[in-house]
Amino acid sequence: MDGQSAGIPVVLALPAEIDVTNCDSVAVSLALSIDNAALVIADLTGTVFCDSSGMQVLFAAHQRAVARGCSLRMVVRPGDSVARVLALVGLDRILAIYDSVVDAMPARRAAIQLAD
Repeated sequence: MDGQSAGIPVVLALPAEIDVTNCDSVAVSLALSIDNAALVIADLTGTVFCDSSGMQVLFAAHQRAVARGCSLRMVVRPGDSVARVLALVGLDRILAIYDSVVDAMPARRAAIQLAD
């Protein structure tokens, strides 16, 4: 619970492809992050493909975060294939989606990063 007590956001870069072959490992990474931080930022900006099993993992991570009182934020490039699939299945209305990691950071932290 170090991340949670320190208030340090965890930024988790997700793989280029999330599908049935790796969705279990993505789910484990998300779960561990959610269980040990108050804020998890799942960076999907490098993800170019996410099938239905990946979408299910993202939704399950959202549910886990809600149950544990963790804030889970997804970073997705607007208009890319992942953003389109999220919109198609309606997850864009459920998940907290941001355009960049900086946008997903808490306001105070983002201001510090921009000043550097």
